[in-house]
Amino acid sequence: CFGEQRFGGGPWFFRVGMASRSGPRASGTDGSDFQHRERVAAHYQMSVALKSEIRKLNMAHMALWALVVAQVLVSHLNLVSHRVVASPYQWEYPYLLSILPTAVSFAALPRNNVGYLVVSMIGAGLLCVGPIVYGSLEMFPVAQQVWRHGKAYRFIFGFSAVSVLYLLLVVAIQVHGWHIYYSKKLLDAWFATTQDKKKK
Repeated sequence: CFGEQRFGGGPWFFRVGMASRSGPRASGTDGSDFQHRERVAAHYQMSVALKSEIRKLNMAHMALWALVVAQVLVSHLNLVSHRVVASPYQWEYPYLLSILPTAVSFAALPRNNVGYLVVSMIGAGLLCVGPIVYGSLEMFPVAQQVWRHGKAYRFIFGFSAVSVLYLLLVVAIQVHGWHIYYSKKLLDAWFATTQDKKKK
């Protein structure tokens, strides 16, 4: 048949798929809005991908936050000796508030809430990045003493507390930095979709 000659006798679903290109067009469009629909589809796909990345970063932040909460609670409730789990540094207390922008971020994603996402970005800068910067400065003299002379006075399960917490800070700054970056990209995708719809 014609299909066998044109497409080399490929599978029937390949021949039908090719032939459907000249089939009936969806009602409600004459095809002139093709580029607009392509742009909207691209922005939608980007939005889905960015939301997925932000959710992963939110989960990573919750894990880091839980570790800080655990240290604070264990210390203040005297569940173990301070020789086993050191008392918290000052920066850890404001960092406990960092769960708020993460909660707002989770709330912003399902309905593409621009306001919530902006609030979560600002909150991440103030309540997440802010305490991390303060913490790195607060612990720096102690870290110098540990690294130069090998003398540590605070421990977390036998490890130098300042070394453990600096490792946490390194991971946390990457999590929050990528979160803010992806949130900005997501806002751009939402605004681009809105502008395309207005132009149409």
